[in-house]
Amino acid sequence: MSSTAIATLILMGGFFVLLVLKIPITFALTAASITTAMYLNIPLMAIVQRMVQGVRSFSLLAIPFFILAGELMSKGGISRRLIDFSNLLIGRMRGGLAQVNVLASMFFGGISGSAVADVSSIGTIMIPMMKKKGYDADYSVAVTVTSACQGVIIPPSHNMIIYSLAAGGVSIGRLFLGGFVPGVTLGVALMVISYIIAVRRGYPKEAKYTLSEAITITKEAALGLLTPVIIIGGVVSGVFTATESAAIACVYAFVVTFAVYREIPLRDFRKILYSCLRTLAMVMSLIAAASAFGWLMAFLRIPAMATQALLTISQNRIILLLLINAMLLVLGSIMDMAPLILITTPILFPVVVTELGMHPVQFGVIMMLNLGIGLCTPPVGSALFVGTAIGRTSIERATKAMLPFYATMVVVLLLITFIPDLVMYIPNRFMP
Repeated sequence: MSSTAIATLILMGGFFVLLVLKIPITFALTAASITTAMYLNIPLMAIVQRMVQGVRSFSLLAIPFFILAGELMSKGGISRRLIDFSNLLIGRMRGGLAQVNVLASMFFGGISGSAVADVSSIGTIMIPMMKKKGYDADYSVAVTVTSACQGVIIPPSHNMIIYSLAAGGVSIGRLFLGGFVPGVTLGVALMVISYIIAVRRGYPKEAKYTLSEAITITKEAALGLLTPVIIIGGVVSGVFTATESAAIACVYAFVVTFAVYREIPLRDFRKILYSCLRTLAMVMSLIAAASAFGWLMAFLRIPAMATQALLTISQNRIILLLLINAMLLVLGSIMDMAPLILITTPILFPVVVTELGMHPVQFGVIMMLNLGIGLCTPPVGSALFVGTAIGRTSIERATKAMLPFYATMVVVLLLITFIPDLVMYIPNRFMP
């Protein structure tokens, strides 16, 4: 066996062995990288330099700002206002609270950009409310968790920024715009399946609002809904970059939370910063470790070998895309989203973009939806864990209730895989 093959085995095999031993992903990536470098007689300082270089990117500054803006709006009362506004729009449908749940997640996804934050904020309000109105607990959790996947597709999504970094600098603005139609399509599809189940089970409709109540609800929700408009509008118009838009979103969220809504005292800002810092520390350390890991993969020509291996299976474009989607769905069910983006993008990018001719923006959105489905899939779906904890139901029951929702999400995934215009029309129209 050649030294390159042994080094590849140490890098990839060591990483997966450490994962099986339940070592945190950041430490697993770092340990595998250091061990491989020692075998190849690469100075360890080179690994450290790659880790530092991985987080020295201006675009990455957008991540802490987006996390902070989402946390401010989440804690400041925007979740309840978005739920009220969604109830005003579609609550009168059969199974109205389920429809409200999906629509509120769609709105909140445009603020937080995180599926877990969506489940935590929307779920703590909607799941108890749905159970009180007679909805089954497993159904309530299923709707909440699956609809939260919109948060990783609908702009702004900090996971798209991570993908942009891993893919070598794909336009963040075009990625944001590319996620809009697929995110809305996913939301509408989930509303349809929710309605069908609600009709079969006879779930109730919600009461009507008076005109004065409707006006009040709309006015209160408008400030929160302006957040994604400011971010996307500024980026598309060229007024500011994605990073600058994230900083402006933070300022806007701070003013709305503490000066307008005023549901929490200013002293709670310290707790919000601490929570954001914990999240940011995990994300940045993961990016640093994955940067060194990815550099070693490139050094060992693992992406090129993966490309050749996939092309030997089949030359048919449809079969290859189905195979890649299936692989990402499986990986998404056993690993978290951010590390998978950083690890799989350099491997699959040459196959999908270079060999199959798919646009990098379309591939990015496909990857977001694939791995977003993984967030609500056992055994390690973080959104699923949060939802079942809030709904006080077992993972087994919730997973069974999600089966029709899983099928719906896979259908949407296939649509955006084989109909490029669903992703590319808006980016090509507004940011050609």
